[in-house]
Amino acid sequence: MTKHIDVVIAGAGPVGLLSAIELTLGGAQVVVLERLASPSQAMKALSFGPLAGEALLRRGMRAAVNEAQARGADAMRAFTEQTGSDLRVRASKFNGHFAGLSLIRRDAQVDPDRRPRHVDQPSLEAMLAERARALGIDVRREHDITAVEASDDSVQVRWTSPSGDGHLRADYLIGCDGGRSTVRKLSGFAFPGTEPTLTFYQAIADVDHPELLVPVGWNRTAHGVFCYGPVPGRLFMLDFSGPPRDRQAPVTREEIEEVLRRTSGKDVRVNTLHSASRWADNTRLVDTYRLGRVFLAGDAAHVHSPFGGQGLSLGLLDAANLGWKLAAVIRGDMPDSLLSTYSAERRPVAEAVLANTRAQVAILRPDPQSGAMRDLIARLMDFDDVNRFIGEMMTGVSTRYDLGATDATHPDIGRLAGDWQLADGVYLYDAMQEGNGLLLDATPWQRASQIVAAATPSVRCVTVSEGPSMLLRPDACIAWRNEDDRTDDVDGLRDALRQWFTA
Repeated sequence: MTKHIDVVIAGAGPVGLLSAIELTLGGAQVVVLERLASPSQAMKALSFGPLAGEALLRRGMRAAVNEAQARGADAMRAFTEQTGSDLRVRASKFNGHFAGLSLIRRDAQVDPDRRPRHVDQPSLEAMLAERARALGIDVRREHDITAVEASDDSVQVRWTSPSGDGHLRADYLIGCDGGRSTVRKLSGFAFPGTEPTLTFYQAIADVDHPELLVPVGWNRTAHGVFCYGPVPGRLFMLDFSGPPRDRQAPVTREEIEEVLRRTSGKDVRVNTLHSASRWADNTRLVDTYRLGRVFLAGDAAHVHSPFGGQGLSLGLLDAANLGWKLAAVIRGDMPDSLLSTYSAERRPVAEAVLANTRAQVAILRPDPQSGAMRDLIARLMDFDDVNRFIGEMMTGVSTRYDLGATDATHPDIGRLAGDWQLADGVYLYDAMQEGNGLLLDATPWQRASQIVAAATPSVRCVTVSEGPSMLLRPDACIAWRNEDDRTDDVDGLRDALRQWFTA
C-alpha cells in the first residue's frame, strides 16, 4: 500500500529546505526528495537580499545567520586588507551594485537596517539543513524523481534510488528542484522566455599575478567583464562571445584561464583551479506557479542572470510565501482559494527581477551603444533618489503584494515588515518563530487582541505601548494596520482575519 503524506518536496537546496521548515512548523507532514548524494559545495551566490535574510530570522536562524555572516566578513577582510600586496580595494561604502555600478551606503537608504546578508550559498544550505534536522524533517538523498501522476485529490511521486525504486502518495507536491526542474517538465508547466546569449563563469582559483586584476570588483573591458574577489581567489567573468556549447561539460583550468585572459586583457595564468561553474543568461518564467496540486518555487519557476543574489532571494521568499498558506489549507483553517494568492503575489516580483537582470546584461555588453547607455545610467545614479530607487529594487525592500480590497486603507498594507526591538527587549521576529501570525496591539484595553483571540489561535497577540496596531501574516506581510493617531481604530481587522486566517 502506498504511504500517504501531506507534501512531497522535490529538492533539498535552500528553497526546498525552507519550504519544508515552513510546512513543518505549520503542522504538515513533509518528505523531501533530493537527487544529489550530498549538498553542493560549488560557489554560487555570495549573498542574499534583506527580505530573504529576514525570512530566516523569523524561523529560528538568527544566530546561525550572524555567525555565517561574521565568517564571510572575516574572509573578505583578510582578502582586501592583505599586506605585501599592491591590490587596490574600492571604498568600504560599497553596498552592492547594478551591473557593476555602485549603490549608495546603507545610511543613505530609507531603511538602513534592512541590508543584504553576505553569506555564501553552501553556508546557507548548511544552516537550513541543521534547522530541518532539529525539526525532524525527513530528507531523502539520492532519490531521483522519475514520474509525477496528479489527480483531483492527490499526487503520486515515483523515484529511483540506490536502495531501489519507490513511490509516495501526497496531497501536494512542490518542485524546488532548480532551473532544469524535473517536476516542472513532468507536470506540464509552460516555461516561456528568452534564449541565452552569453556565458557566465564563477571560480575559485589561484592566479600567478593577482595584482594585475585591479581594482577589486567589477571591471568592464572591450572583451567582457571580470571581477576578482571579494573573497579569496574568487573569479567572476562574463563572456559575450555566446552561450556555452555544452553547459554540462566539466569546467577546466584551461577554459577559465583562457576566458580570464581574454576578458581582462591581462597576462595572468591560473595555477590551480579549486572549483568552477558556468551558466548562461537564459531568462524564463512559468505562466503560473500552480497546476492543480503541484506547485513550483525558486529556480524551478524562474531563471535569469545571477546579479546581486536575486535568484536565491526570490526562491527563499517563494518558500516563505507558500509554506504557511499550504499548511493552513492542510490543517483545514483556510479554503483552497488561499493558494491562488501564491502565484498572484510572487509571479509579479519575479517578472520585475527578470526585467532588471535583462537590463543589467544590456548595459554590460562591450559594444559602444551599450557603453553609452551605461554611462548615462551611471550619471543618473549619482542622484540619491535614483540610486535609492535602484537599490531598493535590487534588494526587494520595495516589494508590496496586492492584497485586494483590504490594501486600500494604508500604503503599508501588503509590504513585508522589517525586524525591530519591542518594548520588552524581544525582537519582532523572535515572536514569530513557530510560524504564527502576529498582532501588535496598541488599542485601549487590548480591543484588537480580543477580536483576534475570538477568531483564531494562529495569531500571537503582543501588547505594545504605542501605535500603530498591526496584523502580520506568518511571512511578515502587513495584512492590517490602523493609523498611528487612532489607537482605538479596528476597522478592517475582522476582514483581514477572514482573508488570511479563518475559513
